[in-house]
Amino acid sequence: MTAPIHPFAHVEPVPEVLIEVRGLLSQFGERVIHENLDLDVVKGEVLGIVGGSGSGKTVLLNSIIGLKEPNGGTIRIFGHDITEMTKGQAADIEQRTGTLFQQGALFSSLTVLENVASPLVEHTRLPKDMIRELAEMKIAMAGLGPEAHHLKPAELSGGMRKRVGLARALALDPEILFLDEPTAGLDPIGAAAFDALIRNLSDDLGLTVFMITHDLDSLYAICDKVAVLADKRVIEKATVAELERSDHPWIKEYFLGPRGRAATKAA
Repeated sequence: MTAPIHPFAHVEPVPEVLIEVRGLLSQFGERVIHENLDLDVVKGEVLGIVGGSGSGKTVLLNSIIGLKEPNGGTIRIFGHDITEMTKGQAADIEQRTGTLFQQGALFSSLTVLENVASPLVEHTRLPKDMIRELAEMKIAMAGLGPEAHHLKPAELSGGMRKRVGLARALALDPEILFLDEPTAGLDPIGAAAFDALIRNLSDDLGLTVFMITHDLDSLYAICDKVAVLADKRVIEKATVAELERSDHPWIKEYFLGPRGRAATKAA
């Protein structure tokens, strides 16, 4: 007989899973990248995705956002199977997510303001003045001033391009933010500032963040959990502290090698 639950007992809320990957198979021809990969992304968490070269980090991201069709298994986002969505459901999910690609993927012929405004132009019927105001606000949120509004991507530093890409990813007030190596190519000071920006935006806006990174400092500084890709699947999803106690050879080398020990001391 099950004991009754005391009316004042503390019951932990069940985390809301926004992205559910089950049994994912990803391959290119005969080359299998993922096999029987499972992963849950929970609402409100900053999740780091790590793995060795060729482990399929970007392939996983592209599969989730619909740039690569899975060869097997299922991916559900906001409860919808991505391979069975209607056009309306797909458009809704596109507006509820934002993506910062590794190189920024900015339109080279558009100014910063026009780049950030482009999702609003495409997905809303807001007046031009309101679109401009919203774009300016997102640029400011990403840490750039008005002097950047009329610059073209070629006139920006690498760090500024990342921030413009982030502002564009935030344009439609997404619930999930996808980041592909957001600090790659930045100097340590710029990378730390970008990490702090992501953490603050996540906390202030309630964002769920899915972040591919090889930057150990980022993992220690801002990630709630880290999912490790190896052996064609997610072998562990845990906090950094828990991963430091793992017996898996790749995880031990990654987190307890010289660079991992340096990141631990800096955290």
